[in-house]
Amino acid sequence: MKIAVLPGDGIGPEITAQAVRVLQALNLGLEMTTAPVGGAGYDASGDPLPAQTLAVCEASRAILFGSVGGPQYDTLPRASRPEQGLLRLRKHFDLYANLRPALVYPELAHASSLKPELVANLDLLIIRELTSDIYFGQPRGVRTTESGEREGFDTMRYTESEIRRIAITAFETARKRGPRCVQSTRPMCSRPRSSGVMW
Repeated sequence: MKIAVLPGDGIGPEITAQAVRVLQALNLGLEMTTAPVGGAGYDASGDPLPAQTLAVCEASRAILFGSVGGPQYDTLPRASRPEQGLLRLRKHFDLYANLRPALVYPELAHASSLKPELVANLDLLIIRELTSDIYFGQPRGVRTTESGEREGFDTMRYTESEIRRIAITAFETARKRGPRCVQSTRPMCSRPRSSGVMW
């Protein structure tokens, strides 16, 4: 299987290198190709998602993505900023669902700013929509009002089908996860709970 490895910027290359080591240690016969994205893409070609990087992704079954961005890119025009590479990848491949697990092991519950008995054994999955809303809504920009003030605006937009598919993803994931159980230091509070999926 071909995997596109996009280390990105900041700590992205460091973390991605370790993920690649793990994948190599599994001896799965993976073919990994590294390509620049984000600030690294801009530095290499003046584009946060170079055409060559997109071609590598299109020829792959999966994308291992690091992280993008850094203060040195903050003054670039909007279209050239590192995060635009990530947004364009999402849109190009219609990667509309982001699955974000939140797990707290009992041994780490004391490290939370919340009471340990509230977060111990937390098992939550947040499903976030990625290709609609303000990310890609049009029109957007800055205009001058009749009173002479500058006004910024973004457009939040969703179609029925976009809402339907993220909801189906969330409900099907919840069904597969099944009920989760909360253990509490207060016996009266120990009870089964919902599947722990938010969207």
